Amino acid sequence: MEFKNFKFIIALALLVIIAACGNNGDAGNADPPANQADQNQSNDVDSSDIDVHIALISHSPESILDDGSFNQGAWYGIDDFITTHNLPTSNARFFIPHEGSDEVRLDLIEEAVNTGSNVLILPGHHFEAVLYDAQDIFPDTTFILLDASPRRDDVVRVESNVAAIHYAEEQAGFLAGYAAVLEGYRQLGFMGGLAVPAVVRFGHGFIQGAEHAAASLGLATGEVVINYMYLGGFAPEPAHTTTAAAWFASGTEVIFAAAGGAGASVMSAAESANAAVIGVDVDQSHLSDTVVISAVKGLAVSVYDMLTDLVNNNFDGGREHRFDASIDGVGLTMNTSLFTTFTQQQYESVFSTLATNEIEVNPSLEIGAILEMVTLVTVNEL
Repeated sequence: MEFKNFKFIIALALLVIIAACGNNGDAGNADPPANQADQNQSNDVDSSDIDVHIALISHSPESILDDGSFNQGAWYGIDDFITTHNLPTSNARFFIPHEGSDEVRLDLIEEAVNTGSNVLILPGHHFEAVLYDAQDIFPDTTFILLDASPRRDDVVRVESNVAAIHYAEEQAGFLAGYAAVLEGYRQLGFMGGLAVPAVVRFGHGFIQGAEHAAASLGLATGEVVINYMYLGGFAPEPAHTTTAAAWFASGTEVIFAAAGGAGASVMSAAESANAAVIGVDVDQSHLSDTVVISAVKGLAVSVYDMLTDLVNNNFDGGREHRFDASIDGVGLTMNTSLFTTFTQQQYESVFSTLATNEIEVNPSLEIGAILEMVTLVTVNEL
């Protein structure tokens, strides 16, 4: 399997160097992947007045910096901030744990703070319980939690030193499903990593978008079919490639892989089958020629905005934030799209209906509630 991500080897070598740096975790000054974000940013504060030392902390040893997903997207925002404010690259570090447990994650947070980091960016639901405690243990540290909230036993508590960032994945998934059907695909697939809320919303939005497109095109009931499953993890596995290959062999034309690193397994199968993949979280077109478009979340934008608010003394902590279509918090990568039928004009039209809530995508985590809304699309839960 060959991917076009030419930085993967560099990042892998970097992590080997980082691995020599700690006991409970491995810290290092990581060079970021090339930033693909296209943003206009202004330097509001003199760099000499900025005392911001940022740590991006991975949730497990397999969660590398150049993951083509959450870590990479978050690092884009960090890199934008460092570059915009002319700060030393040493002001941003990447930490990776030696094992994926809450105890080790908390130890790694402590290590980052004790070695000078005062702003910690934690990507994903793995940090919910950890941050529930850490926000009290380290009250002078600012935490930016992505895609989750500090939570224990279904109790959410967000202290003033924490900004909990959420994204409207159901809208991003809707756009992906809508665009795929308008492009001409009729046999679709959804492969999520784990059935965690963010991934579930991607999938449920995907179903709704396909349904909306089928209705707008006047398609017959059952003309659009979606195979739907969760892989049980976010790491690439040969078994995932085998499953995706079987789907493609049985007629699936495109798979929306909301599966983190496991998306590489789906891309591998697509390469062999001359089929298509919809990427997730960030623009994944550089990973494989099979990625026809990506459903993205504003990871870089949200991180950059929060860091900028912090140095401008406007950090809005103590609550949950939602990045949706109304603030360009989600979308499709039309600039690198390989679609030939679905146009920019069609994209802007459907996007505006989401941004203005003319179309409201159901964010329910219950598949039954979603399937009750579907009358044209056939969904096969596998």
